[in-house]
Amino acid sequence: MRERAKEMKAEARRGKDKAAGERDVLAKIAEMPKPDRVMAERIHAIVKASAPDLSPKTWYGMPAYATDGKVVCYFQSAEKFKSRYATFGFSDTASLDEGAVWPVAFALKKLTAADERRIGELVKKAVR
Repeated sequence: MRERAKEMKAEARRGKDKAAGERDVLAKIAEMPKPDRVMAERIHAIVKASAPDLSPKTWYGMPAYATDGKVVCYFQSAEKFKSRYATFGFSDTASLDEGAVWPVAFALKKLTAADERRIGELVKKAVR
């Protein structure tokens, strides 16, 4: 929670500076241990390619991507949460609705080319 409070103060100071958000995200990714860092770097590239209008920002100390200040999707490292897998998830801002039930978070142990394509498609759908 302290990290989120710092993020909110920094965002208020700098406004909607997309470059500053990008720097913050890349710095957080660089701090991650190698397995998480490699996945986070790929996720970052996929999100940027799939939805260039999303603004990178940190959210509770993790990389996230927002529109109009609202987080659409995010990456959580396994190490930070002492989990056996990393997570890529979507907030309720994402337009992923499919009937009455749909997934909003995915466990990541590694990324294959097929996984990367699927994530890219989901990100595109999320911002429609």
